Amino acid sequence: MSAEPADTGHPDPPRSASAPLPVDLTDEARTLLTAPYPLYARLLADRPVQHVRLTDVGPCWMVLGHREVRAALTDDRLRNDIRHSANWDDDGTYAVGPNMLQADPPAHTRLRRLVAREFTAHRVQALRPRVERIAGELVGSVARKGHADLVEEFAFPLPITVICELLGVPAEERTSFGAWSTEIVAPSSPEAATAASQSMGAYLLDLVGRKRRTPRPDAGDLLHALVRTADEDGGALTSDELLGMAFLLLVAGYETTANLISSAVRLLLTHPGQLAALRADRSLLEGAVEEALRYEPPAQAATFRYTAEPVTLAGVRIPQGETVLLYLAAANRDPIRFPHPERFDITRDPAATRAHLSFGHGIHHCLGAPLARLEASIALRTLLERLPGLALAEDAERPDWRPGLLRGLRSLQVRW
Repeated sequence: MSAEPADTGHPDPPRSASAPLPVDLTDEARTLLTAPYPLYARLLADRPVQHVRLTDVGPCWMVLGHREVRAALTDDRLRNDIRHSANWDDDGTYAVGPNMLQADPPAHTRLRRLVAREFTAHRVQALRPRVERIAGELVGSVARKGHADLVEEFAFPLPITVICELLGVPAEERTSFGAWSTEIVAPSSPEAATAASQSMGAYLLDLVGRKRRTPRPDAGDLLHALVRTADEDGGALTSDELLGMAFLLLVAGYETTANLISSAVRLLLTHPGQLAALRADRSLLEGAVEEALRYEPPAQAATFRYTAEPVTLAGVRIPQGETVLLYLAAANRDPIRFPHPERFDITRDPAATRAHLSFGHGIHHCLGAPLARLEASIALRTLLERLPGLALAEDAERPDWRPGLLRGLRSLQVRW
């Protein structure tokens, strides 16, 4: 779904293909969290494929260039299944159960097909009135206050309400679910992450059990449909896969979108010229969403890949069994692909900006991309229309990023 790289009319600058011993980036852990882009630029200028040592990962390979990341995302020698890792012991990396994000064909193909029809552009557009209503209600609930934490009171509640309604999670249970999900993707400690995963697994097991005990052939929620698939469709979905699918759809269905919404708002509020342009011309809304995706992607890197055989990328040979991290955020700021990549500019041609890799590429391209784009555009439009004086609070100048490869704000204090 990504556009082909544009012909800039200039030859690509040379990039070194040789790869020395791992570059130790463990001292850069804080930089990778708070201000990663200058580091990405420095590494990319040296070579687009880097052998590095990272905190919590160890030795691995970083792929940074747009051309190289895009090619790697469609290279079937780079697998998502951890059993291709030389360091693999067991399947303990599943947060709750096996899922398509950690699977390769044919398992991935089978699992993705079961839910792909729920996320087509046509199905997603049918959700527009409901998303607009939810966004309006959330803004209405805080409008009289004159201030809010936009993450807690808008950016998270909007997508979590949408995905929970889509899957059939009862409204009164969403708060606990959201807390577990946040701990899993941005753990405060390994122990807390394990406890959250266990709680999430127990909750989903109970929820699936309730769907089974009260079957409703006319139910419109996706979990009822998945339960029927697991029970009636010749074993198309095992019980463990059902749990894994529910976990992936629920967590991936709102965490990244919440990050996108809050980051997009912050970018506009810290670039007053861009905000003024959007206020004056709402046709720039699509460009604003795409530029926010390019400039501050909700996920810094794709899920881990593992080399099923030796792979050569950009002239660098990566042995079999190695861990490879495809840095989407670095690729999105590759100057070969995006002129002046460090500039946040919503007036870029949206068709060209869509060449960003924030939703991945190839068979693992994000199923929820149309829904995320819809929610982000509705969120921005609602805020602009309902809170015309929206601005950062005085103590919100320095962003507070949550840890992890998912890049999102802990809070965003705003006023109007």
